Order: sequence, then C-alpha cells, then structure tokens
Amino acid sequence: MPENIQPPVAKRIPKTLENLGDARIDDYFWLNDRENPEVIDYLNKENEYYHKMTDHTKDFQKELFEEMKGRIKEDDESVPYLYNGYYYITRFETGKDYPIYSRKKESLSAKEEIMFDCNELAKGQSYFQLGGLSISPDNKLAVFSTDTIGRRIYTVQVKSLETNEILEDKIERVTGTAVWANDNKTIFYSSQDEVTLRSDKVFKHKLGSKQADDVLVYFEKDDTYNVEVAKSKSRKYLAIESGSTLTTEYRILNADNPDGKFEIFQKRIRGVEYSINHYKDSFYILTNKDDAENFKLMKTLETATSQENWTEVIAHREDVLLEDIEIFANYLVVEERSNGLNKIRIMPWNGEGEYYLPFESETYTAYTTTNVDFETEILRYGYQSLATPSSVIDFNMRTKEREIKKEQQVLGGKFDKNNYKEERVWAIAKDGTKIPISMVYRKELKKDGNNPLLQYAYGSYGHSMDATFSSTRLTLLDRGFMFAIAHIRGGEDLGRQWYEDGKLLKKKNTFTDFIDCSKFLIDQKYTSPEHLYAEGGSAGGLLMGVVVNLAPELYHGIIAQVPFVDVITTMLDDSIPLTTGEYDEWGNPNKKKYYKYMLSYSPYDNVKKQNYPNMYVSTGLHDSQVQYWEPAKWVAKLRTIKTDANVLYLDTNMDAGHGGASGRFEAIKELAKEFSFLLDLEKIKK
Repeated sequence: MPENIQPPVAKRIPKTLENLGDARIDDYFWLNDRENPEVIDYLNKENEYYHKMTDHTKDFQKELFEEMKGRIKEDDESVPYLYNGYYYITRFETGKDYPIYSRKKESLSAKEEIMFDCNELAKGQSYFQLGGLSISPDNKLAVFSTDTIGRRIYTVQVKSLETNEILEDKIERVTGTAVWANDNKTIFYSSQDEVTLRSDKVFKHKLGSKQADDVLVYFEKDDTYNVEVAKSKSRKYLAIESGSTLTTEYRILNADNPDGKFEIFQKRIRGVEYSINHYKDSFYILTNKDDAENFKLMKTLETATSQENWTEVIAHREDVLLEDIEIFANYLVVEERSNGLNKIRIMPWNGEGEYYLPFESETYTAYTTTNVDFETEILRYGYQSLATPSSVIDFNMRTKEREIKKEQQVLGGKFDKNNYKEERVWAIAKDGTKIPISMVYRKELKKDGNNPLLQYAYGSYGHSMDATFSSTRLTLLDRGFMFAIAHIRGGEDLGRQWYEDGKLLKKKNTFTDFIDCSKFLIDQKYTSPEHLYAEGGSAGGLLMGVVVNLAPELYHGIIAQVPFVDVITTMLDDSIPLTTGEYDEWGNPNKKKYYKYMLSYSPYDNVKKQNYPNMYVSTGLHDSQVQYWEPAKWVAKLRTIKTDANVLYLDTNMDAGHGGASGRFEAIKELAKEFSFLLDLEKIKK
C-alpha cells in the first residue's frame, strides 16, 4: 500500500443545529450544496486520493472485471411471454451495455420488431435508464420514459410501433410510470414534487396535446404518502394507489371511460394496508385489516368495494406471511413465507386438491414471474439459491409437469454448483431471538477461524433479503471467501412482526442482530475478526455506520454503499426527497422521544475517538434516495476523529444516482472496486 499519500481534509465550518431545545454542532454541514465549487473540489480530491491509494490494484481490478464479465452470457435474452397477440422479449447483444426490447406477432418464428434499442438511446449519455414501458391496447403505440441523470426524474414520450417515429408528445420531469386507457389515445401518469421528489400527482394526457394542457386527476395532499397509477391484469380498470409506510388507499376507474371520475375503492384508515386484484365481477384484496398482521385474502364484488362488503377467502395465520397472489381462471396461486422461506401454494377454485410446490434447499428463493393471462393452466415462476443459478420454469398446475424454460448460464467452464456448500444457521440475539443466516462457501473450507467471510444485510422497510444466486459472487467464493446473509429484524423475513420489531423505537434490534450474527460466525469458527467483512447499502449503509460505531473490533473491513448515515439532519429536513414518507419507518424527529432515540444511533452523530475498520464508502452525486453529502460528511468527520491507520475511502460517482452506474458492465466495474478492496486487505490475488 502506498506511503506518504495524505488524505484530503475537509475544512470545518461549525454550524449549530437546534431542535427541541437540543443543540448539535455540524462542522461539515457546508458540504450540503451540490452547486458549490468547493464541494465538488472536495469530492474530486477524495476521488483522487482513493485512486492514488488503490493504484496498485488497478490491474487486479481489470482482471476481476474481465473474470466476472466472462461468466455472463453477453448475447442473452429473456423467456418470451405472450400478451395481447404479441410475444415480448428483452435481449442483450455481445459487447453492449443496454437491453433491446422487441416483440414478435403471434408466433416466435415471426419477424422480430425492435421497439427500443437502449444502446442507441444511451449514446452520448454517461447514465441512461429506460423507465416504464407500456403498449397501447391496439398494439400500435408505446409510451416509454427515460432518465439520463440517475435522479429518477423521467421524460415520458410516445413512439409509433408502425412507423418507428417518436411522436411530438413530451411529458417532462415526471416519475416515468404511465398507462393507457382503452381508447388508445389517453395516457395517465404520475409526477413528483420538484423539490422533495415525492410522487404526489396523477395527470391525464391526450395524444397530440401539450403537457401544459394535461388534466390533474388526483393530488395527494398528505406529504407522507406517494401515488402511482396502474392498470389491472384484467385490463378493465385503471387504479391510483396512494400509499404511506403503514396505510393504502385506492381509486379506480373503468379503463373504457378515461374521462370519467376515479372512485375511492376503500377510504384510508391509518394502519390498514390493502392491495387489489380484479377478476371477472370481483376484486380480491390482500389486507392486514382487523389486526391481520401477516395479511389475509378477502373478496368483494366490483359494484360494492368498501370494506363492509369484503368476505374472507384465506384467513390470517400467525406463522405464515401472505405476500402476494396470482389469479387464473381455474386456480388461485398464493405466495407465502413461513420460517423465513418462500412457499408457492396452488389452490384450485373448485376446492379440490390444493398443494405446495416442493423445494428442497434451505437457502433458496422462489417467486412467480410474468403471468399475464387468466385463461391458462401454466404458472411461470422463478427459482434460485445461493449455489443454484436462476431458472424460469413453466409449471402445469393440472398435470404438475415442470418445464425449465431457461436456466442462467455461467460461462467460463469452471462453475459446478456441487463445489459449494449451502447452509442455514441460527444465531441467538442478545434478547434470545433466533436470527437465521443463509450461507454459501466452497465445500473444502474448514471451520478453523481463518476464512475470510463477507456478511451482508439490509434490515429495513420490511424488505426481506432472499438467498439469490450471483455469478459475480463466485469471484470471492473461489478465492476462499464465505458469504453470509443475516436475516435481521427490520426485514420481513420471518413475518410482519419481524419488521415491526426492527423499526421506530425498536430500530436498534436491527443493528444488534447484525452484531450478534457476527459474533456467532466468529464463535463457530467460520471466521475471525481479522477476516470478517461487512457490507450494506442505503438503509443497509446506515446499518454499517451503526455497527462500526458499536463494534468496530469485530470487522477487518466495511463496504458502505450510498449509506444513510446522517439520520437526524436528513429526517428534520422535509425539503429533502422522500423524507416525510419515512416518518413511519424511523419516527418523526420533531417529537422528542423519536429525536432522542434516533440521535442515540445516528452514525454521523455518534462517530467517536476509537479505532475503526478499513472502510470503502461509495455514493453518487445525483442520488435522490440518500444524498451524496451524508457519506461525504461522515467520511470527513471520521478522518478527523478516528484513532487508527486503517484505510478510509470515499468514492463518488460524479455521473450517477442511487443505483450506481447504469450499464450492465459499468456496474461490474463498481463491483470490481469493492472486491479488490476486500481481496487486497486479505492479500489474495488469485
């Protein structure tokens, strides 16, 4: 590692931040100004420092990149699905970064029609993302959206699929989701507040008109809610969903009557969540109404949608989380989660012979995929595990025959899933709760405490962290790394209560669960503090920030991607994108009990004079979810306070947002940086 390269030191301009009679001094508040040349200069200096310090790994990064890229089938394509008379396919071509969206009329042997070649659309852009794509009912037009900054602010346009011309309609600075009414000339789309980026309005646009003439059909006044617009699988209804963390409300309109009025499906009741699926003359409703914490399924006629008309189809169960449903003419398919594992339940409407799809592994994930047709007995689902590449499977619900339509290919000739061991183990948290950990590693490894191990988690928003396959992860596994996913509280891995026990005033369970999982992995000799690494992004980056404050001695290195680390300052600023909608997750710091609790764990506010692990912190200048200044301020403060000589890197992508680079290979370059950071610390090169 290079000597005598000094890290940049951000200047300190103390600013007093007061709330509820408490004063905090923030020396780096000035970094919260993307337009200030001094801010850009500091970020560039941090990047320069990172590049100089890791210059000795540049060739290794290239080697890792080529190795990971070499496992990916470059000329790949999705399994076609039939919708409204056309087969739709997404494919990639060798050497190209972006997908090509195409279709074939009525038969897979028909001539291919290329709808969108994103490689062409992305030319000249450092970032490109195709957002919502929706085909008109007569198959002649496509509404699509593009983002060229990474801030999730889209431009919506319409393309003729007959002439390949882009029409003059242009709808700018919106969310990117747009749907067609059944008249083939009316589009509904959602837009966001210019400052907070909260999705708060739904507009109606008539083809050939100007955006300024679009009609506002709904405005969500409550700043803790977001709105989006969608179309039912039956194609009969348009639906506006207003949702906060805890509450939902739908408005529906017959898609044949775009100039009609959206009617409330069921008025919002705080704490009641529901989602709707339409079939024939009824709606099926997934809801937590009546304290159904793990959700239940109900049904109502489309002519009487308020809750007093709802009748029960599947009752609430204490030990099974009802996650989603798929409706077919003869079958109801239910996605459930029990004991932390996905289940797919097939229920014939005639009540005869329901069953579950059989899955053998303990570290797998299974999920329904594209099922757009009611009149079929084929269910399409996906399956993968930590050591099993993903498959798309067509399953005949009547005969129970499976047809694997596609299995992810791992190129290079070296991969054999039998070389890896998958395990699910349980750590005991300090309050006695058992926390599942999904693990994968090469079979020949011995539990002697000498294995490098990367521990990953997220643990927020009820987002379950399923055990999925990654061909890029093989780069670590084949160099002797173990990989572990800690299914900590704050996710929904073990049901809704698992989420409730890791949010608001119980948020610290998320952090201590992760630390207790680390201690378990060390105690069981999977690894040791000299070889244990931790990784998390966004709210998982908050997790990393808390963990290094509380238990830095357990880890040799930390990767924090776009970390949410300045919790109090961000949650007090309701002009920052998405803040007010987060109160139900973290608490409202304008209330004393939440302010004090959040302040007690906020990583930036709790940096202290102690040794910290080696750290690689990444962010994007245009991030709309976690603003770049959070990690920038955190790193600046750590540099002045920490007492060790371990490396600390801040790597800012000056072109991208929350998701990082947009091209499929650019994303692998970012992964190569992270992996070279880990492998360099372990002195592993081959």
